[in-house]
Amino acid sequence: MAKLIDTLSETPRPRHPEKAHRPDNPVQRKPDWIRVRAPIGKDYSETRKIVKDNNLVTVCEEAGCPNIGECWTQKHATFMILGDTCTRACAFCNVKTGLPAPVDHDEAARIADAVVKMGLEHVVITSVDRDDLDDGGAQHFVDVINAIRSASPATTIEILTPDFLRKDGAAEAVIDARPDVFNHNLETVPRLYLSIRPGARYFHSLRLLERVKERDPSQFTKSGLMVGLGESKEEVMQVMDDMRSAGIDFLTIGQYLQPTRKHAAVARFVEPEEFKAYETIARAKGFLMVSATPLTRSSYHAGDDFQRLRTAREKALSN
Repeated sequence: MAKLIDTLSETPRPRHPEKAHRPDNPVQRKPDWIRVRAPIGKDYSETRKIVKDNNLVTVCEEAGCPNIGECWTQKHATFMILGDTCTRACAFCNVKTGLPAPVDHDEAARIADAVVKMGLEHVVITSVDRDDLDDGGAQHFVDVINAIRSASPATTIEILTPDFLRKDGAAEAVIDARPDVFNHNLETVPRLYLSIRPGARYFHSLRLLERVKERDPSQFTKSGLMVGLGESKEEVMQVMDDMRSAGIDFLTIGQYLQPTRKHAAVARFVEPEEFKAYETIARAKGFLMVSATPLTRSSYHAGDDFQRLRTAREKALSN
């Protein structure tokens, strides 16, 4: 379980200072279908070494992803740019919050170097929220995309962006850099935004993805939901309809896992059969791709899923 104290710094400090005084929510024992193996093996160690040698941050580590062992063993990692400290305090998230460091302008070159060393055919780039920056970090996304394209032209690029709330022109700059997949997670149903994602706005996030399709219809769009936070099945299906109205191609649904006692509580663990039902419903609503399992995360199997997504589009266009 992730700790509330940042043990990597010389002077221990709260990892989530804004959550320190919240009442505890007991962390429930996970059911058998949630359990994963501890990360071990030569390939895992090699991936970890490349990440550390290039002084990079991954969401795999910072968010405590349960799939890190599997992904890193397969030499897949999701790079998190713009530092390891977020300006927001979402109730579900384990990434550190506080005042971020200045933008590291050498980071783009180091990520491109890591992509080459790892031989990545598909790479996922995400970031913390940077409300402190005039453009929310948009230009840094552009710089990273361009650096990867220069160093490894055959690598397809998927980005998982913040919402660029109140950052005029930021989203357009990133769209115009032409990533292969533009992902932004809605995370939960509108009713739960105030308690789970208080710094964001549901319809702004939905509109962001709609703007991607309006500006560049060739880009794939993708969004994800966590379940187990107290949402109803009907609310999830309404979000699916909203996503389809915005032209979103790819939907991911996974189980919310509570990082610490200070984070939002798990309302329930959703049974695997329910995930299968969500996948069936989503496919019937017209999504090109759906990944819905308890351990699904935004970038889980992203490379393989991208190939399936491209194939699904080609098939749809040929009909």
